[in-house]
Amino acid sequence: MTPASYVTAFAELFGPPPADAANAPVPVDWDTVESWLGLRLPADYKAIASAYGPLDIGEFVWLHIPCAREGWFEYGSWLEAVRREAPDGLLPWGETRMSDRLYWDTTASDDPDEWPVVGFREDAARTGADPWRRYGTPLLPTLTTLVGEGLPPSASRTAFLAEVDPGPWTPPVPRPAPTPQQRAALTEGAGLAALTTLVPPPRKPFLGDGTWEWLYERLGTRLPAEYVTLMETYGGGCWTGWLRVSATLSTGEHGLAEQVRWVCDTYRELRAEYPEFQPLAVWPEPGGFLPFADSIDGDQLGWLTEGPTPDDWPLIVYPRHAGQGPPLTGTLTDTLLEWLRGRFGTEGLPSLRRVKDPLDHIGFEALVDPA
Repeated sequence: MTPASYVTAFAELFGPPPADAANAPVPVDWDTVESWLGLRLPADYKAIASAYGPLDIGEFVWLHIPCAREGWFEYGSWLEAVRREAPDGLLPWGETRMSDRLYWDTTASDDPDEWPVVGFREDAARTGADPWRRYGTPLLPTLTTLVGEGLPPSASRTAFLAEVDPGPWTPPVPRPAPTPQQRAALTEGAGLAALTTLVPPPRKPFLGDGTWEWLYERLGTRLPAEYVTLMETYGGGCWTGWLRVSATLSTGEHGLAEQVRWVCDTYRELRAEYPEFQPLAVWPEPGGFLPFADSIDGDQLGWLTEGPTPDDWPLIVYPRHAGQGPPLTGTLTDTLLEWLRGRFGTEGLPSLRRVKDPLDHIGFEALVDPA
């Protein structure tokens, strides 16, 4: 079949490509993409992606294509993250609103047009059932099967990719190969020395435009020395795509002072209405919760301000989707280190998924000084 015939077959199921400028096709340099992957991609996928762009099919299946939108989606990061969790030979092309992942089985044939679709069902995995659905057919016939099973025959631009970065997507720069010292730090050592070996800090940590004394005056308290050291080592950023730490000393809305004000005010409002779900005191109440980091899912990590000095404050997680748990027992640095190693998890700071090589996954994406 030709690219045009694939587009015609897809249009017969889901409607023609939109003609308006707002939903114009996204340019893709397929030679660059395939060179980066080291694989040719199926012709039906390339034809559909070139004609339609990223798609929400039947308001259930997301067909991802090489593109990016800052803060929302980056094809290379998404593909590599999903690929790391899958058996060898599976190449992801999409996912569903139920967090299922959709792949091609590249081991089935040397011809990518013959690669069958395989689905991983998250709900089945949680219940202990076989999570894999093996469709046995390439992309376009599989979509036809799904329509026959009740998938609505509609297709529209993926809402969170209504606007994407201009120009063809550029593959990410490869991560440096892990050093022997990093591999050793996955299992050995403690404290900041082990953490900085496992995840080297940025050359220029970004903390913001304020000072520690300014922050202490705004908060009405000093902060644990361990936290100060950690922040001066790494600055603001995101740990392994999950745990976000603000530019602590920023005097604007994204600094720690404003984060503490907003989280504590919100907690008090929720506690007034639902005290059974918000049992903590909050700063500046005695022993109150004082947050300093959050997850991409809205969980909060902070301290209970109990003890004679800030260095005695225990850590605690305020989970968004679970009941309040007890304080944590470890120090901040060692808790972070054990979480990165995959040996610690709790509600709101879940254990990292097991992947073939953790050093392909864990890391720190540093904030950059806008100046």
